Amino acid sequence: MRYLFAEVSRGYLLEENEQMYTEKQRRFHTFMKTPRELEKIVMLFMHLQSQSVLEPSQKCDIIRATILVVGSVGLGYLDTSALYHVIRGQSVIKLYVMYNMLEIFDRLLASIGQDTLDSLYWVACDRNKSYFAAVFYFVIANIYVLTHSTVLLVEAVTLNVAINSHNKALLTIMISNNFVELKGSVFKKFETDNLFQMSCSDIRERFHYMVLMLVVSMRNLEQFNWDYSHLETLVPHIVLVLCGEVVVDWIKHAFITKFNDITPDIYQKYKAILSRDLAVSRHRNVHSEHSDLVSRRMGFTPLPLGCLVWQTVNQSLTFPGISGKLFLVVGFLCLVTMKVLIGICLLGHACKYRQATDTSPGRS
Repeated sequence: MRYLFAEVSRGYLLEENEQMYTEKQRRFHTFMKTPRELEKIVMLFMHLQSQSVLEPSQKCDIIRATILVVGSVGLGYLDTSALYHVIRGQSVIKLYVMYNMLEIFDRLLASIGQDTLDSLYWVACDRNKSYFAAVFYFVIANIYVLTHSTVLLVEAVTLNVAINSHNKALLTIMISNNFVELKGSVFKKFETDNLFQMSCSDIRERFHYMVLMLVVSMRNLEQFNWDYSHLETLVPHIVLVLCGEVVVDWIKHAFITKFNDITPDIYQKYKAILSRDLAVSRHRNVHSEHSDLVSRRMGFTPLPLGCLVWQTVNQSLTFPGISGKLFLVVGFLCLVTMKVLIGICLLGHACKYRQATDTSPGRS
């Protein structure tokens, strides 16, 4: 009992060896802090090396490619077949309201999309910004692209339902919905700047419809095992939708110029502005992608549409075997070559038109 009492009540104090335990604590703290300090200096010099190796435009290209891959993979988790049948089971009125809501969401997301991506590009290229800020804006940009791509996908599926339904009432309502624009535009006062903004918006909207119709065509042909005879029933509806958009634009601009006493020559000025933007974007001291200034002026953000097209091609086309992979590579190289040639032709036309307008005696 005395032994146990002595063991329990022994008066050993750590303060008697304070210097020894303080040294042990310091060594332990040094051991724990060393990896963190090492990573600080490694990340610092990696950041400096990346700044010296990659130009700002190259960093932006890498970010765009990463967002495109992330958005396309995320969009692939959506079951388009189930979405198609859910939309098809709705009434015509519900689909009409939903399609109008999707168009509104598309325009709202497009209005904030470029600002979101620009914030990410600026933070990624600014040496004074932390990596946490870059990661935060990268996550926000991916959320935006995935959300906008989802809206475009639902809009494409709704158009697909309207075209394939036996009752063409929905398709007729969607086409006639374009004429509602006339009520909100024709009888308003327009200046030349406002008309230019509307023209840019119409260009973006027409290209938007063309991409959606391409997606709808691919989805339909994939459902019919790429039987091109189905195009006989598909093409007339697609042409009807696109022609309705074109006719509405013609009527709208014709009445706006008539009521506001604007001459048709103003469109030549608009063309000169877009040509100047296209030519300036190729200067060496401009850190932007090709045609970036034109896209900004039109309010066009290509990443969501790119995700939609990529996801559609990935689901609609298969390339089995080595020959299929070789065909995919050759097709990709052909598309890249076509893009380069179209870019060269557009740039040449823009430069010629800009030079012609600059040397014309009547230019203002």
